[in-house]
Amino acid sequence: MRLYLASTSPARRALLAQSGIEPVLVAPGVDEDAAAAAARDALGRELTGPELVALLAVAKADAVADAAVAGSPVDGFVFGGDSAFEVDGRLYGKPHDPEVARERWRQMLAAGGGTLWSGHCVVDRRRGLEGTMDGPGGSGRARTEPPVRDVAGPVSALGPVASLGPVAPGGSALVVDGDHVVAVDSAVLTFADDVSPEEIDAYVATGEPLEVAGAFTIDGRAAAYITRIDGAPSAVVGLSLPVLRSMLLRGFGVSWHDFWAL
Repeated sequence: MRLYLASTSPARRALLAQSGIEPVLVAPGVDEDAAAAAARDALGRELTGPELVALLAVAKADAVADAAVAGSPVDGFVFGGDSAFEVDGRLYGKPHDPEVARERWRQMLAAGGGTLWSGHCVVDRRRGLEGTMDGPGGSGRARTEPPVRDVAGPVSALGPVASLGPVAPGGSALVVDGDHVVAVDSAVLTFADDVSPEEIDAYVATGEPLEVAGAFTIDGRAAAYITRIDGAPSAVVGLSLPVLRSMLLRGFGVSWHDFWAL
């Protein structure tokens, strides 16, 4: 079973590799700012954290699902993901600029922490198979698996993302829509209360926080500044492994171990 990763993120690839899965990496080429702006304009309001990351995850997965990879059509499942960090109601993506990163760290430390939103989309592009599941598989245990919500209501600018509904910090949700499964997971982070301005400057100077959501990584130098994570640690890295497993199993009836590179 083949999994295509609509991303060039080394962190997401490493997470899958550590889990025994060797994905096919494909750059999605999505203009994230333009996609988010189009949705905001259509809705006439700002996107919530869950809406934003799920919308971009769908855009990335769709960009790869019907593309040719090495001259051949995709044959397997395509995963797209996106992340954003929310502090006091404000969403933080990649800072890019050192001064922006420093200011974000000052704000995050002043707040004491925030919520990492992780969006996921899996598209079924298996070829030559007789039939696929029409709906979710097993229900999972209460409070350990994201609730499966049906696609309902009129089509909106958010597509199936609209059916995810509200997601509380630390919670998750999953929706099945034909050959798409969309999900959001989240984790609440607490920062150390004694991080100094000198430590912020030293961290930003490494360049590590400039191209990651929220201006930090828990699988790098910033791990020492984070004292608590309520949620899946892998979601903070960029891909919730438990949620991806649920998406494949409950959306398509495919087991996690079917993807292991043996």
